[in-house]
Amino acid sequence: MTEGENLALNVAQSLKGKRWLWRGVDPRLAQAISQREGVSELAGRLLAPRAGSLEGVADYLEPKLRNLLPNPSFFVGMDAAAERTAAAVAAGEKIALFGDYDVDGATSSAQLLRLLNSVGCEPVVHIPDRLMEGYGPNIPALEALAENGVRLVIFLDCGTTAFAPLEAAEKLGLEVIVLDHHTAEPVLPPALALVNPNRLDQEPGFGQLAACGVTFLFCVALNRALKAVGHPPQIELMSLLDLVALGTVCDVVPLTGLNRAFVQQGLKVMANRQNSGLAALSDISGIKDKLTSYHLGFLLGPRINAGGRLGDSSLGVRLLSSDDPGYCWPIAEQLNELNAERKAVEDDVLENALAAAEAQQSPVVLVDGEGWHPGVIGIVASRLVERTGRPACVIGWEEDGKGKASGRSLAGVNLGQAVINARQAGLLLAGGGHAMAAGFTIEREKLADLHAYLNEHLGETIAAAQKDAALTLEGALGVDGANAALADMVEQLGPYGPGNAEPRFVIQNAQIAFADTVGESHVRARLGGAGQGKLKAIAFRARDTALGEALLSAQGRPLHLAGRLKRDRWTGGDAVELHIEDAAWPEGG
Repeated sequence: MTEGENLALNVAQSLKGKRWLWRGVDPRLAQAISQREGVSELAGRLLAPRAGSLEGVADYLEPKLRNLLPNPSFFVGMDAAAERTAAAVAAGEKIALFGDYDVDGATSSAQLLRLLNSVGCEPVVHIPDRLMEGYGPNIPALEALAENGVRLVIFLDCGTTAFAPLEAAEKLGLEVIVLDHHTAEPVLPPALALVNPNRLDQEPGFGQLAACGVTFLFCVALNRALKAVGHPPQIELMSLLDLVALGTVCDVVPLTGLNRAFVQQGLKVMANRQNSGLAALSDISGIKDKLTSYHLGFLLGPRINAGGRLGDSSLGVRLLSSDDPGYCWPIAEQLNELNAERKAVEDDVLENALAAAEAQQSPVVLVDGEGWHPGVIGIVASRLVERTGRPACVIGWEEDGKGKASGRSLAGVNLGQAVINARQAGLLLAGGGHAMAAGFTIEREKLADLHAYLNEHLGETIAAAQKDAALTLEGALGVDGANAALADMVEQLGPYGPGNAEPRFVIQNAQIAFADTVGESHVRARLGGAGQGKLKAIAFRARDTALGEALLSAQGRPLHLAGRLKRDRWTGGDAVELHIEDAAWPEGG
């Protein structure tokens, strides 16, 4: 424990290998917030570290885009990109939108498509097939666009490291604009404009934006440029914020500052159900509650991603860009079916990947398998990180002997940069990404060398990140204190996400009255002892973990349970439940 840390319940190593820390709170600030805002003392304690000051409370509770949105001209290449696009619209040139197949790419493409459609421009939309084309720009697709008379190609959520395809585009006479956020290299591929808050010559401040956020800023700039050439868009830009919120949450970027404002304001737009595609997908997902970032990240996002993973990569952007409910509903149904299929494929790959991962003791988990579907390897990599506490890369070998891989990382470990460095070292055919996620293509004979390279170059950083791994808790609760009023208050202080974690509480010395397995791998429990109330609890995907085993075998032994308090929507009324994230045996227990 480092100096100044406040260890919670003396838990130095939980069942997930984490230290538990009480969140540091300035008691005077918490009291001042409680008194000035007229909120409970606990609400003041929750707000104090998040707002940082009395003056920061208003901005935290109601972040204003007008205070946080930068002038788009701040970004290198933005004005040139907007002016060239506006000129293409005015001249009637054929424009192509080339987007990534994930949620960030789909929401970026749908935003720009809606804006261009509003001025009578109907661009060609190309979302690459994950199996046939892979990630990002590719030369055959660019050749086809050029043959189709396209003059200007706008890449969304891809293109920053696509050197060969963008060089080919230049030779084909295509002008290129890139709107992206992935890690950039000192040398950039040829483009009329490459707008990326993470390019090395860009003044810092907005590197945490997802591509959908960059695209929204481009839409602001393009709106201005279109008005200047006499083509004012017939769309309210704020109506696009539901798409920005969805892409921001699903790309798991830090939910602070401008990103948090995007999500909070976007959730309000989404609640109005103006986007027919999002409305249909919400209905088919069974969402009946007030929308939160949870619904975006765990219900809507996976269904949109399912199109690119197992089906037609264009389904997402088609759904999100249409105003016709009759057109959207069949697409939503198809995405829902593909998502169910995706779960089955994922489970099969995950079982084999876990077995291989558990046999490795290296800093980086690197597992591979014949024919592992490229549409699920990213999700499997995330599951391996959850299970092992280490960065993980999952490779599926194809018939040509090349492997397509997806990787996920830990906070503080920049996997994307390591993959770029490995490509530059000649270990990969292609590769890139950002700090928390990366993808690459590799030849089989380079596999061992790559694993050694990643372990060597990331080992110390990973060890430091693991040593610093901690779960921050807001306070301890009794079963009776875990009530609807507290759950509602926590929800009202959202949205939450990376960099702005949802409050976690601990039920100290919880008595587990009942526990069993539900579904394929979840563990549910009922907490409460003699003279106590009852509280439902669930630990997701925990059955075969130390956490799940502890819950199922507690047999009257008290157990500290840490997690998030949620409304129990199934039961209704004032029922709440604890979503268990970690546990620890009490000292001497």
